Amino acid sequence: MAERNLDFDRVIERRNTRSLKYDFAVEWGMPEDVLPLWVADMDFKTSSYIEDALAERVKEGIFGYSEVKTPYFETVRDWMVRRHDWKPQEEWLVKTPGVVTALAMAVKAYTEPGDAVLIQLPVYYPFSEVIEDNGRRVVNSNLYRGGDNRYHMDFEDFEEKIIQNGVKLFLLCNPHNPVGRVWTREELIRLGDICMKHDVIVVSDEIHQDFVFQGKHQVFAGLKKEYEDRCIVCTSPSKTFNLATMVLSNIFIPNRDLRKRFRKQLDAAGISQLGVMGLIACETAYSMGEEWYLAMLEYVRGNIAFVKKYVEENLSGVTMTAHEGTYLVWLDFSGTGLSETELEERIVHKAGLWLDGGGMFGESGKGFQRINVACPGSILEEAMKRLEKAIKETCG
Repeated sequence: MAERNLDFDRVIERRNTRSLKYDFAVEWGMPEDVLPLWVADMDFKTSSYIEDALAERVKEGIFGYSEVKTPYFETVRDWMVRRHDWKPQEEWLVKTPGVVTALAMAVKAYTEPGDAVLIQLPVYYPFSEVIEDNGRRVVNSNLYRGGDNRYHMDFEDFEEKIIQNGVKLFLLCNPHNPVGRVWTREELIRLGDICMKHDVIVVSDEIHQDFVFQGKHQVFAGLKKEYEDRCIVCTSPSKTFNLATMVLSNIFIPNRDLRKRFRKQLDAAGISQLGVMGLIACETAYSMGEEWYLAMLEYVRGNIAFVKKYVEENLSGVTMTAHEGTYLVWLDFSGTGLSETELEERIVHKAGLWLDGGGMFGESGKGFQRINVACPGSILEEAMKRLEKAIKETCG
C-alpha cells in the first residue's frame, strides 16, 4: 500500500464541513466570503494511512472507553528519537486533550493564585489566557528583533524579571509561534541555566517541533540532565499531521513529583481517557506517516520561499521576519504607515483576507500579521495578490 495523499496542490472544499477556519467567519465578525489563513491548521489531507486506520476503526461500530499499551509509547518514542535525537521514558508520558490544556494544568499544578508566571511576548495568546484565567500574574520579558531580522531573547531582562517577581514557572515556546524562531542549543542552555539557578519550572511547548526549516529543534529536556528534573515537554501530532480535531497531546514529565502534581490537576478537572480516534491517529501518524510528512514539509518550505520573494518584490512597506520554524509567517506592516485598526480594516475589507492580527500576541505584536502558509500554492498566491492590491491602494 502506497501513500495516496501527496497532491498538496489540490484545493479541497472545506466550507460546510464544520470547519472553524472556513465556516465561522460571520460568527467571528468577518465577511462571509473572506479567504481564511489564520488559525493553525493545514488545508491538506492528512496521510492516507491515517485515513485508512480511522476508517477501519469506525467499522468496529463500538466506541467505548479506550486506552493504549506500550506499543503506542514505543511509536511516539521512536519518532522522537528519529526526528529529534531524544529518548523519553514510558513513565514520563501523560496524555492530555491538547497542549493548551497541558499549559493550564501546569499553571494550576506548579503555582498558587497570585503567583507570577513568565512568558516572552509576542507569543501564542493562550499563554497569557491560561495564566490570567487561573488567577495568576503574567510577567513578560519581551523578545526583540535584531539587525539580522530575527527575534532574540533579552537574557538580562529575563533573569531580572524572575528575581523581581519571584517567578516560579516559565512557559517556553519552541519553535516560536508567531515569530518563527527555532531557538539554538546555546540560547536554550543560557535560558535553562537561569531557570535552574532560580528554581523556575520550565513548561516547553514544542508542538511545532516538526516544522524546522533553518537550524535544528532542541528538545529542552534533552539539553541537560538537570533540566529533566525541572521541566515538562509538550508535544502533539496535531500540527505535524493536521489532526487538531483528534484532541490528543503527549506530555513528557520526567520528574515523578511534578508528574504526580500534574496528574492531580487532570483528575481534578475530570480528564481521564481520551478519544480512541486520536490514539489511533497518533500511533499511525508516527509509525506510517513519515513519507507524507516529509513531502508536506518540502511543500510548505516552497510556500515560505514564495511568500518571502513576493513580499520583497511586491509589498512596499512590508517585511517578512526571517523564518526558521512553524508554518506561520510573521509579516511586519509598520512600513506602510497604517495604524493597527487601519491595517485590520484594509486586510479584511479591501483584501478580503482573514489573518491573525499581531496585537493578539501582545503589545509588541502590533503592526504585524500572522499568515498560515500551509495551503495549496494557488490559494496562497491569491492571498498575496489580494494583499498586494490592498497595500498599493493604501500606500500608493
